Amino acid sequence: MDSKKVEFEQVIERGCGIDVHKSLLVATVRGTGLKEETREYGAFTEDIESMSGWLKECKITHIAMESTGVYWKPVFNILEEDFEIILVNARHIKNVPGHKTDKKDSRWIAKLLLSGLLKGSFIPKQPIRDLRDMTRYRRKVVEQISSEKNRIQKILEDGNIKLSSVVSNMSGAVATRIIDDLIAGEEDITKLVAHRHGKMQVSETDLAKSLVGNLTVHHRQMLQLIKQSIKDKELLISNLDKLIDEHLKANELELDRDLLSTIPGVGKEGAEYIIAEIGNDMSVFEDEQHLSSWAGMSPGNNESAGKKKAHE
Repeated sequence: MDSKKVEFEQVIERGCGIDVHKSLLVATVRGTGLKEETREYGAFTEDIESMSGWLKECKITHIAMESTGVYWKPVFNILEEDFEIILVNARHIKNVPGHKTDKKDSRWIAKLLLSGLLKGSFIPKQPIRDLRDMTRYRRKVVEQISSEKNRIQKILEDGNIKLSSVVSNMSGAVATRIIDDLIAGEEDITKLVAHRHGKMQVSETDLAKSLVGNLTVHHRQMLQLIKQSIKDKELLISNLDKLIDEHLKANELELDRDLLSTIPGVGKEGAEYIIAEIGNDMSVFEDEQHLSSWAGMSPGNNESAGKKKAHE
């Protein structure tokens, strides 16, 4: 049986497919009036700029590359000003089975690009990407603070201090004062219980019982270190909040945040996260259904032979 070569309709005149690695870039140019050519470059800035010069000489208009880890970012940042770049999920451009090489990958990407068979990922403009870095980092720091607070509770339990069993909020004023006194070496239960106020549901007797334990010097040292860690991270969040405010003002995004904040249930931080993730230019999404689908909030379709299968 004779195998036939499959040809795709060309919809892009001249393009380039780039296979991205940590220290290697493999680029293949292809298109009208061009002889297909593949070149290898390093991943240093001067290498990427040299590749950019070659692509300009070839009059390339479109570039496609995989979203490989974080390695695509410097390439994208340098090339985005001069070319239209399509960043593609690696799962969407898997090559046909066979011997896999970097050169074959870049050629396959270039072929799919010229045929218009690649769907690019949503990449917002640089100011939005910068905002995204800051808001995502802030979320990580908030999570770290939460983890540190859980460590405080574990150490207290290790010393048989059952404060969390009688106090609803371990980060509240009363619990904070009691823990600070415990760290300072206070062992007089009467003085510790004196921090209780009338609005607390727990009785003085039960609070006193919860504070009788065996808190060692080691426990107090660990608690002190964790408290300092929380204080440092809270300062970091405060600095991040200032940077985010300055960034929003500098890039005229402050009004967008304020408008989003008027939505019931969306506060200032929530509005910042929304802008950071989807940007402020809704023209990149065809409609609200496409935005919902991109965000992973739409059920997928599973249809075969005209029948739709129910999701398990």
